[in-house]
Amino acid sequence: MLVLRSLFFTIVIPGVVAVLIPHLIVSRGGASLVARWTSRQFLGLVPIVAGAAILARCIWDFAAKGRGTLAPIDPPRQLVVQGLYRYVRNPMYLGVLVLLLGQAVFYESVPLLQYTAAWFVVVHLFVVLVEEPSLRRRFGDSYEQYTRSVHRWRPGRGAGRG
Repeated sequence: MLVLRSLFFTIVIPGVVAVLIPHLIVSRGGASLVARWTSRQFLGLVPIVAGAAILARCIWDFAAKGRGTLAPIDPPRQLVVQGLYRYVRNPMYLGVLVLLLGQAVFYESVPLLQYTAAWFVVVHLFVVLVEEPSLRRRFGDSYEQYTRSVHRWRPGRGAGRG
C-alpha cells in the first residue's frame, strides 16, 4: 500500500510542479521538442536526469526509512536523516529545482526560468514557515540536532548516521 501511495503522490505533486506546469509554460510560448538537438539540449538533459534521480532517491528514502510519502497529508512517520538527507535537509526540493533548471536550459525558456525562481521562493517560504515548525513539533530534539548539523539548502559534509 505504501508503494501505491508513494506512486500516487509522486504523480500528483512533482508531476504537476515539474512536468505539467513546465509543459504548459513552454507549449504556450511556442517551444517544442526540436528535431535536431543542439549542445544546449544535451546540456539541459544532464540536470534533468540528475534532478529526477535525486527526487526518486528521496521518495524511496521517505518510503523505506520514514514509512511515509512526500505528501504533507501522508508524511514519513520517522525522521529521515539517511541517504541524501545526511548532506542537506531538503534534497527533494533541490532535486526538483535542478530538474526545473535543466528544463529551462533544454527549452531555452525564460518564462520557465521565471517559474522556477518563483517556485523556489514559494518553497523556501513553505519550508521556513510551515514545514520546519511542523517537524520541530513532531520530532523535537532529534530534529533540532539535525538542523544544527545539516544545512537547509547548501549540501555539506553530512551528519552522523541517525
